[in-house]
Amino acid sequence: MNNNTTKTHKAWGLDYLLFDFMKVTAALPGLLWFRPRWIYENDAAKKRIRGGALLVSNHDGFFDPLYLQFAVWYRRHHFICSKEFFEGRAAWMFRAFHCIPIDRENFQMSSFRGILDHLRAGELVTIFPEGHVNDGSGEIAAFKSGMVLMAMQSRTPIIPVYLKPRAHWYSRLVFAIGEEVDPNTLFADRPAMQRIDAIASMLHEREEQLKHL
Repeated sequence: MNNNTTKTHKAWGLDYLLFDFMKVTAALPGLLWFRPRWIYENDAAKKRIRGGALLVSNHDGFFDPLYLQFAVWYRRHHFICSKEFFEGRAAWMFRAFHCIPIDRENFQMSSFRGILDHLRAGELVTIFPEGHVNDGSGEIAAFKSGMVLMAMQSRTPIIPVYLKPRAHWYSRLVFAIGEEVDPNTLFADRPAMQRIDAIASMLHEREEQLKHL
């Protein structure tokens, strides 16, 4: 069985059974409770995300991965998260929802290649490029440049999303979704680290703009 066949079997077989069951059963109560609202940067941002893509978002709370399921509801998210979440009693949940573990203190190339495999297989990978949960000040911390390398190596676009922090338990979910960014089109020659950092900074600025839409 070749790799493509294997990926197809995983996508439609038992591997995603719990993931899809939970998502479908939670959809209606979630829509009624959260009353999500989508704001788009422009008409191009309304285009459906197809194929491999890297979704980046601000990170203000533990429930952000749950909320982002509603931001791009028609795709399966594969969240990048710290490996510590795979060591406790809730480890089964992170595995069932196909999260991708990484060691933030000792990031290895095997983890990087694993993320690239997901992107190249046409999957949506979601990452919080600040690298940690915000301190509640409302400020968006600087983005780490690793996400740009991931998108470049897999030749996939980056989708910026701003998730508005909920002031109260009854507040609506509000998402500001930006137009996709393709890092590969921003380089005329072999990229230097300085230019990769510049793209990370540019994406941070885009996130700030989405914040004020």
